[in-house]
Order: sequence, then structure tokens, then C-alpha cells
Amino acid sequence: MDAFNLLKADHRKVEELFSQLESASGQAKMRVFEQIKMELELHTHIEEKIFYPALEKPKQTHDLTLEAYEEHDVVKKLLGEMSKAKSATEEWQAQAKVLQENVEHHVEEEENELFEKAEAALSEEQIEALGEQMEAEKERKQRSATKSSSKKKSANKSASKSKSASTAQKRTRASKKSGSKSSSKSSGTKRSKKSGKKSRR
Repeated sequence: MDAFNLLKADHRKVEELFSQLESASGQAKMRVFEQIKMELELHTHIEEKIFYPALEKPKQTHDLTLEAYEEHDVVKKLLGEMSKAKSATEEWQAQAKVLQENVEHHVEEEENELFEKAEAALSEEQIEALGEQMEAEKERKQRSATKSSSKKKSANKSASKSKSASTAQKRTRASKKSGSKSSSKSSGTKRSKKSGKKSRR
């Protein structure tokens, strides 16, 4: 897959997710947003690590590439702010609209200007090689993300298990204490009864 087709496929995927975000409601909105965030983070990562550095040197793509970096920064800031929210408030939805508009503008500029100029500046072999590098990097990133999320899940599970175990231990200790207290009380009453009988004699 060449570099342009790979990036265009990413663009279409994000466009589809934004349309899902518009129709979703409540917590479903937040779940779709998490998908958008993940896709955009992956996409910006492979562009900044592999694609843009190759386009910084040629004169015809230099300025557009620098502009693209700046547009990425705006998107990253918005994603960071929106990630803090726990529900899709009116303010959050307004931010989502701004995010969508920024992404759409960036995509339009990339596909209609940057890609055309990059196609002229790079050879077919370079375009193909960049595509392969980005695809490999994307897969690597996804694997590491899956591993870290599974580690978090297992850590949370073990933490909850240890919590429940410690509570169970506390309960047993408490029940043992209360049991020993009640037994000492009963033995105490028995002693007092015996001593009472002796004094009567």
C-alpha cells in the first residue's frame, strides 16, 4: 500500500466515526469519541514520525508540512481537553464540533494540496516505502497499546482481588476478636457465680 492510500483510508475511517458521534447519545458518544481519539493519535503519530519528515526537505512541500504539524498540535490539545470529561455536556459537544471542523480542514488540505505536491516531489519507490513503514509502525503501536491496556486490566483485577482478600481477613480478625471477648465475658460471669455460691456457704 502506498503512503497516500494508507492515509486516505485513515481519513475515511475517522469521517465515519465522526458521523457516528453525531448520531450517538449519552455514554455511547463517549465510547465513539474514545475510538476517534485512538485513531487520530495513531494517524498523527505515523505522519509525524515517518511521512512529514520525508516532506520537510523538498521545497514544494516544506511550508505545507510545517503547517500540518501546527494543525496536529491544535487537534492534540482538543483531544486532551475532551478526554477529561466524563459525560457529553453541551460544552463538550461544542468542542467535538470544533475538533471535527479542524480535522476536516486538515484532511482537505492534505489530500488536495500536500499529497499532490508530495507525489511530484517523491518517487514511486519512496511513496511505496513510506506506506510500508507507516503500516508497520501503526501495527507496532496498536500491539503495544493492546498490551498496555491488558496489563492495566489485569492490574485492576489483582488490586480488586487483594482488596477483597484483605477485607475478608479483616472480617475474620474482627469476628475472632468479638468471639474471644464474648467467651471471656461468659467465663467471667461463671466465675462470679461460683464465688457467689462460696460466700453464701
